[in-house]
Amino acid sequence: MNNRKFRIWNIARLKRRVMEGLSMGRTLVLLMLGSLLFFLLLGFGGMAEKGLNTSPVSSMKGLAASLSSRFFVDMIGMEMPHMAPEKEILTLSAEKMTPFVFELLTSVNPRDPKSLLASEVPGMKGNQPVPLRTASGNEQGEAPADYRPDPSTPAEPNDQLGIQPGESQNDPVSPPSVNQPGSTTKDGKPEKTPAKKNVLIYHSHPQESFNPLLGKQSSNPGSSSPNKNIMLVGSMVAKRLEAKGVGTVHDKSDYQSTVPNYNWNFSYKYSRQAVKAALAQNEDLTYLIDIHRDSQRHGKTTTKINGVNYAQVYFIIGHANKNWRQNEEFANKIHQLMEKSYSGVSRGVWGKSADQGNGEYNQSLSPNSILIEIGGIDNTKDELKRTADLLADMIAEVYWQDQKAQKASAMKDTTNEHKQGGNKDGAAS
Repeated sequence: MNNRKFRIWNIARLKRRVMEGLSMGRTLVLLMLGSLLFFLLLGFGGMAEKGLNTSPVSSMKGLAASLSSRFFVDMIGMEMPHMAPEKEILTLSAEKMTPFVFELLTSVNPRDPKSLLASEVPGMKGNQPVPLRTASGNEQGEAPADYRPDPSTPAEPNDQLGIQPGESQNDPVSPPSVNQPGSTTKDGKPEKTPAKKNVLIYHSHPQESFNPLLGKQSSNPGSSSPNKNIMLVGSMVAKRLEAKGVGTVHDKSDYQSTVPNYNWNFSYKYSRQAVKAALAQNEDLTYLIDIHRDSQRHGKTTTKINGVNYAQVYFIIGHANKNWRQNEEFANKIHQLMEKSYSGVSRGVWGKSADQGNGEYNQSLSPNSILIEIGGIDNTKDELKRTADLLADMIAEVYWQDQKAQKASAMKDTTNEHKQGGNKDGAAS
């Protein structure tokens, strides 16, 4: 009897253990399947994001793109000591790595307190561009400040052009009434310039102005006078390029003065039509440069080199253009030349997606199209002139380098064609 009870007890215990094992096994299987499904979804999501998004803005917030090549060399040097530089300061220092890691994890730039509020205050985060190329003139990583018109003069719908608020700024519209592209002397006669025109200078915000030129203080200066607004800087750059032998067209269209029912929100629509008109009249135009002015104060838009003040420069790239990397490459060539010869003038190359502004900036019209912000609201004419001249010198150097490379490529293609032709003749004989 006792043996029978003992057997029954053992059987019950065995069943209980089997049930516990099955229950645990089922839980483990569910966890494994859940984990597998999670990682599959994560992988497919990453693949979809990579295919749909060509910009680093949303995926890595532009941080990876802002890393210098020195950073990666230092990382390799940690495992291969002979590659680590002995005299240069490592980029992998705690002082430099801590802010980077902190920003990567929190999206907050410890050097810019405003970024702490950007994610909480509606409207602030959407206006934050990301650094693509860091610069010696912007060690704090401060983003450019967009120009905004005087809020006391609200914009009205532009009925004449068929534009209504809320439409995409890249939709085609009828060309506005613009000035004929070209440069003239004080007498109104055409300047003697190279016959071939390769560079177009224009201004999507032509009335951005400077307090020292206006003779008054304003937090948002604007003027229709081409001798007091950003057109003056454009003229400086154009004249210097011409002196360097680079044929340049300077479009001086002032949309705010010429377009009926002007709406600032459609600035890039107006300038796009002006650019297209210039391209139609000059088939050799391949370098399109939209010159603006930053809206920050003098202390953040000025640097001193050998005791002389220079207005600083931002390069802006729009990521709504799927071929933005070509434009970024062009901007980086100029940026790198500045860093080498005039360290401190460039404030870096910055990217903006569609939710951070226009997002395209007419840069789909040419792979050599960029937006450049020169100086700020407090910069003087002398400071602007110095920077305009050196910027034109850098652009001219890039232009002539490109021309040399194109000629070399053309000669190589011609040589290959001759070789192929000779081979065919030899085979025929």
